[in-house]
Amino acid sequence: MNNPLPKRKTLPHAVPAWVQDGAIFFITINALNRFELPLLQDNRPALLWDSVKWRMDKSHWWPHLFLLMPDHLHLLASFPKMSGMQEVVRNWKHWTSDALGIQWQRGFFDHRIRNLQEFDEKAAYIRLNPVRKKLVASVAAWPHVWEMPFPVW
Repeated sequence: MNNPLPKRKTLPHAVPAWVQDGAIFFITINALNRFELPLLQDNRPALLWDSVKWRMDKSHWWPHLFLLMPDHLHLLASFPKMSGMQEVVRNWKHWTSDALGIQWQRGFFDHRIRNLQEFDEKAAYIRLNPVRKKLVASVAAWPHVWEMPFPVW
């Protein structure tokens, strides 16, 4: 008897017009095959971070915190309203797929950060992810995390 896989809901990623420019979002993006641990192979961590920084330099987004796990990543980032979060993330995933051979799951999870306390909670959650997964003993031991200071708006 075949059990069909559950169908994922398509979630809207459009940012409402009333959300201020520069709002921060918590984003999770999953690799397609989570058992192959594709994000930490070869030199991919450095290349992924370089691609994040390149997009930052082009004002596509502002990455406050970026952490790679073996099969997914977490990002706290701000996006300009002109291009929008959905387009920026889609373009980045497309580029990393073509250039680095990473296959991503369709879509991504996002949550708008509403205040500094929530930012701190999500940042702590992200930083502790490798410890919770028993990949390292302490937050400081995980090498695949990059943090940027808040920009002056």
